[in-house]
Amino acid sequence: MHAPWRFVLSANSVVEIKSESEQQLLTPREAVLRMDAYHPPTAGRRNKLRLDFNENTVGAPPHVIDFIKRYVTAADLSIYPEYDHALEDLSRHFGTGIDELTLTNGTDEAIQLLMNTYVDSSDEVLLLRPSYAMYKFYSQLAGALIEEIDYRPKTLAFPLEELLERITAATRVVLISNPNNPTGTGTHASAIEQIVAKASNAAVMVDEAYYEFSGVTVLPLINEYPNLFVSRTFSKIYGMAAMRCGCLFSQAGNMAHVRKAQSPYSVNSLAAMAARIAVQDQKFVEEYVLEVLTARELLYVGLDRLKIPYVTSQANFVLVEAGERAIEIRDELRARGVLVRDRSYELPGCVRVTVGTRDQIQRFLNELEQIW
Repeated sequence: MHAPWRFVLSANSVVEIKSESEQQLLTPREAVLRMDAYHPPTAGRRNKLRLDFNENTVGAPPHVIDFIKRYVTAADLSIYPEYDHALEDLSRHFGTGIDELTLTNGTDEAIQLLMNTYVDSSDEVLLLRPSYAMYKFYSQLAGALIEEIDYRPKTLAFPLEELLERITAATRVVLISNPNNPTGTGTHASAIEQIVAKASNAAVMVDEAYYEFSGVTVLPLINEYPNLFVSRTFSKIYGMAAMRCGCLFSQAGNMAHVRKAQSPYSVNSLAAMAARIAVQDQKFVEEYVLEVLTARELLYVGLDRLKIPYVTSQANFVLVEAGERAIEIRDELRARGVLVRDRSYELPGCVRVTVGTRDQIQRFLNELEQIW
């Protein structure tokens, strides 16, 4: 069948006749043309053991679900979000001023806000490699000049000296995940202080998505360093990844600029409500962290028994060195209902395994032993 014709008419005559196949699409910005598309493998994950996305593997806190079921009304869903109560409760929980944080649509929006506020096209952004894909995604989208510093070979230790050496007066933003995804390795607060001090002309954002598992934070330092930003998320320990809620922290003057660059309703009402309810019961967090840390040791023991190398982690996941069979192992486990994340495209031979409960890790080890 031929493509339908498009007729463009003037007042007196046909000016142009083109088929739809001949029409030209609009040309996007050069930064969009250059950047890589990001396609996370999120399809078909229900009813499987999800050890692939570093989520809370037991689900959201029961008191959050109960609150939403009991108290959310039709009226709540019919009005635009209001954040005052959430900001009050969260600032109290995190020990900051209300004007020192903003709610974000997950950590992704926190990264985007930093770019929107501080980065012009061709400004220099420093990233570590490998790390969370969205750092590079939003840097590319902003048209930034990206400089990458590799985690140290073999150990994948934090490259402090190498990063300090690359910071110059031209550096506009530095993005750090601590502990880092996907390596699981991290650094101490004093190292972050060195970076922030050296990058005095740059916004330094420390993504603390896995803080509860490492216990290392620089959030109390935002009042000492005017260029320090810290992000937290409710997607990991709080089991609320579907809600897409997080926080970005910095000094009040910085946050005033950041909020100017933020959509006024980027976080939905349910997410804001769930976040303020979630932090009211820390017993859930403490119990889950203890379970994960215990299960992580169980995973180490099992991998040692199978003689499979791994990188010691400070987070709720472990990078496993599966060698040439990495993708095969991932696929075989998926066929058995266990999901892990292939990272061999950036770390040859590696898969990343989320640490859940001891029972879940034991199931993973049992299935792995069958195919190893």
